[in-house]
Amino acid sequence: MIVIDPAKCSGCRRCEVNCAFFHTGRVGRASSRIKVVKLEALGIDYPVVCRHCVERFCNRCPESAIEIGPLGQVLISPTLCTACGTCERLCPIGAIEMYGGIPHVCDLCGGEPRCVAQCTMGAITFAPAASGTVSLKPFREKARGATTEARRVCFALAETQVLRETWIAERGRS
Repeated sequence: MIVIDPAKCSGCRRCEVNCAFFHTGRVGRASSRIKVVKLEALGIDYPVVCRHCVERFCNRCPESAIEIGPLGQVLISPTLCTACGTCERLCPIGAIEMYGGIPHVCDLCGGEPRCVAQCTMGAITFAPAASGTVSLKPFREKARGATTEARRVCFALAETQVLRETWIAERGRS
């Protein structure tokens, strides 16, 4: 699983650039499987990427085009996928997004995630043993009817809540 430390993220988007280039040979946010949410008003940047959750909501694909790989990663069969978008709608944190008729989701780059290798701030790390240990059930209700981007923002706000509270407490002590 990819682990994010929001206190270290500078919002440089190197993770997005390298992910997109590795998978498509092109540079562009739309084709990246990791998306940096910029919470400008709060001064926080948070990369949202598949958490390889316990529930595996995306694996409810009506075409059985999704399987879970040996590292716990989500693998999509290009021959079975009909681009119906069910996986995108079912992901409560917006980690799957349709692009060019193909669902884009983190596949861990075969065990050597490019986003981790290119994060000079150390905000993104890889913990293979952690796959399948995170529950995204609390986000499911919040996600209903929300756009993919809105789900990412909701998740980023929740994941950075402790950081924001720490900053506020530290400001109060100074």
